[in-house]
Amino acid sequence: MSLPVVDYTAKDAPQQFVKSLKETGFGVLINHPIKQSLVESIYHNWQTFFNSTDKQNFTFDTEKQDGYFAPDISEIAKGHTQKDIKEYFHVYPWGRIPDELKAEILNYYQLASNLASELLDWVEEYSPTDVAKNYSQALSGMIKDTPNTLLRVLHYPPITGNEEVGAIRAAAHEDINLLTILPAANEPGLQVQCQDDSWLDVPSDFGNLIINVGDMLQEASGGYFPSTTHRVINPSCKASTKSRISLPLFLHPRSEVKLSENHTQASYLLERLRELGVK
Repeated sequence: MSLPVVDYTAKDAPQQFVKSLKETGFGVLINHPIKQSLVESIYHNWQTFFNSTDKQNFTFDTEKQDGYFAPDISEIAKGHTQKDIKEYFHVYPWGRIPDELKAEILNYYQLASNLASELLDWVEEYSPTDVAKNYSQALSGMIKDTPNTLLRVLHYPPITGNEEVGAIRAAAHEDINLLTILPAANEPGLQVQCQDDSWLDVPSDFGNLIINVGDMLQEASGGYFPSTTHRVINPSCKASTKSRISLPLFLHPRSEVKLSENHTQASYLLERLRELGVK
C-alpha cells in the first residue's frame, strides 16, 4: 500500500483524493488553503500553554467534554490497556478557551471546517450510486450548524524513559467521526496500518494536510470507505527529547443526523466514548 500525495489545485484532485480514501482510508493534500504560517503560530502558542500551569484552570468538563485533559486521564485506545502518552485540549466554539488563544484557534477551526465541507462534497460526488443513496442527507449538510465538530490540540511530551511499559504516544486506533483533518505535526510519527498488518509512515512533510476516514463515514457508506487503523509511535534518539504538537479536527454531524439504520451521531458517539473510558 502507498499513500499518494494529491495536489489540491489539480483538475482531478477530487477524483484522486476520493480514490485514495477508498483504497487506504487516508488522503494527503498539498497546495491546500490552510496557511502554514497560521499552523506554525498555533503550534508555538499552544506549546507555551501546555508548558504553563494555566492549563490546570481548564480541566475538562465530564459532560460537555471541553477543556484540558491531563496525561493521567488520557485515552486508552480500544483494545489496549496502557494510556497514551499525551495531554490535550478540546476546542469547541461554545467551550472554554484561554483568552489569549481564542481568536487564532477559532479562526483555524472555521477555515478547516470550511475546507472539510468541501472535501465531504468531493466524497459524495465520487461515491458510487449504490453507496450514495444510503446517505440520509448530503454529507456536507450533516455538518451544517453542528455544535459537535471537535478541534483537539494534542501535546505529546518528550519521552523520559519512565513511561509505562508498552505505552506509546497514540496506540493503534480508528477515529470516531466522519473525516479527520490534520495538518502535518511538527514532528513525525504518524503511521497507518496496511492490509498485511505492516505499518506505513504517513507522508508528513510540514505543510501537508492529512485526512482520514472515521468510523461514522464508514458506517454511513456501508463500509465502502474504510476507517483505517493508525497510530503515533514513540520517537528515538534525539527526537525523543522533543515535544510533538498535533491539531486534528474531528468532523462530527449534528446529534440527530442518521448515519445508518443502527445509529444516529449521538448514539454512535456515546457508544465509543464509553469504550474509551472518558464518558
